[in-house]
Amino acid sequence: MSRRYDCADAGDRATGLREAASAIRRGELVVLPTDTLYGVGADAFSPDAVGALLAAKGRGRNMPSPVLVGSPTTLHGLVTDFSEQAWELVDAFWPGGLTLVARHQPSLRWDLGETRGTVAVRMPLHPVAIELLNATGPLAVSSANRTGGPSPATCDEAEAQLGDAISVYLDGGQADHATGSTIVDVTGKVPVVLRAGAISVEQLREVVPDLEAGS
Repeated sequence: MSRRYDCADAGDRATGLREAASAIRRGELVVLPTDTLYGVGADAFSPDAVGALLAAKGRGRNMPSPVLVGSPTTLHGLVTDFSEQAWELVDAFWPGGLTLVARHQPSLRWDLGETRGTVAVRMPLHPVAIELLNATGPLAVSSANRTGGPSPATCDEAEAQLGDAISVYLDGGQADHATGSTIVDVTGKVPVVLRAGAISVEQLREVVPDLEAGS
């Protein structure tokens, strides 16, 4: 049976974060608030947990899960061939609504789906999310909805879709920006926008003028 915690209450928040971190360590799923949408999270280094996340969403391995981190320094252990332009985007927009697709370290033992050697990684601008990530380490996190369902801006909307597939729900109120993050591919010589979202192309080009908008 799922447990839900109101993160507006200090005591409930502390208990919820502790229970959520324990659930992650057991390979279970947690719904957490972010600055864009609510996400469903699992231990990024547990193939079984990531498989459960994909199953809860009704999603195949051809749509791998992004990874959230609690600090930019975590990138050093996760990615390789990370360009100076990529670091400039991190400095400008993290924490925030920017997801970067980079080549992951080949030594990493994880299975996020069919990633072709890449990982989509982001640091969210939300205190509850960051506190949980700092307790657990990197999490595989995807939007907390069934595939094809409405994007969840509240905990209620996430729970209505995912129900008892989730062990712990962390209710952080209404999401600040009820839209997905902007996704930028930094695996090539020039960063390319794969999906427009919370951060505009114009904002990105203020930092990386030759960024490509994609097709």
